[in-house]
Amino acid sequence: MTSRRPTEEAYAELQRAYDFYNGELFGGQLPACLITFQREKRTMGYFSSKRFVRADGCRRADEIAMNPEYFAVVPLIEVMQTLVHEMVHLWQQHFGTPSRACYHNAEWAGKMESIGLMPSDTGAPGGKKTGQTMGDYAVPGGPFETATRRLLTGGFAISWFDRFPASPPPTMAVLQGSAIAAAHGDDEVELPVDDAAEDASFSLAAYTAPAQREPSLGLEARGQGSRSNRNKYTCPSCKIGLWGKPSLRVKCADCDSLLVESQA
Repeated sequence: MTSRRPTEEAYAELQRAYDFYNGELFGGQLPACLITFQREKRTMGYFSSKRFVRADGCRRADEIAMNPEYFAVVPLIEVMQTLVHEMVHLWQQHFGTPSRACYHNAEWAGKMESIGLMPSDTGAPGGKKTGQTMGDYAVPGGPFETATRRLLTGGFAISWFDRFPASPPPTMAVLQGSAIAAAHGDDEVELPVDDAAEDASFSLAAYTAPAQREPSLGLEARGQGSRSNRNKYTCPSCKIGLWGKPSLRVKCADCDSLLVESQA
C-alpha cells in the first residue's frame, strides 16, 4: 500500500483535530477555515480573520496557523491547546465581539473557561485571564481534557515534525497570537531522522500512536518549563512581556519599542 503524501497526511491530521473539537466543544457551529503551517518566532499559532479568498471571489476563509517548530518539543496536548485556543478566536469572530488586534478580552476568556481551557498570561495557574498575549492550561477533568483523551484513544497522532525545532518554550515566551518579534532567532538543534526515536524521546513519546502505547496527554500546564538562564523582557509602553535567553534584542510590534530586560 502506497503511503500518503506528506502534505495530505500532515494537513489531514490537523483537519481531523479541528473537526473533532468543533463537534465536541463548539457544537459543530464553527465554519470551515484554512489551516496553515507558519514559523513566526516565539508563536505556537495564530488566527487571522478572512485571510483567504477563493479565486472566483465567492468565498472567504479564516486562517488558523500552527508552528511546526514546536511539534517535537512540547506535549501533544499543548499542540491541541494551541489549535483550540485559535478556534476560540474564530468562534468569537463569528459569534461574539472581538477586541482590538491580538487582545484577549473577557468574552474570549469566558469561552475558553467554558470549554475547559483556563486563560493565563503566564500559562500557569494564577495568571491574568485577559491581556494582549495569553497562554492557557487544561483544566483537569474539564471538557477539553476529556475530549482530548477521547481523541488520542481514537488513534490520533501527528506524523510530521520539524527537524530543526525551536527551544522548548519557557513561561510567556511562546504565546498564541503574540505581537512580539525577536531580533535574534531561537537556538535550533537538528533532530536527525534516523536517530529521532532516541535523541528526541523526551518529546516524541506524546506522538506515538495510542494503539502502540498507553495514551498519555502529557498534562503539563503550558509554560511551566525550567526558567534557568532565562530573563524576563517587558515593553516599557504596553507592559507586554516574555521570557527568553539573556541579552536578546526584542521589539514590541505594536509599540515599536525595545523590551527592557530584567533578571528572572
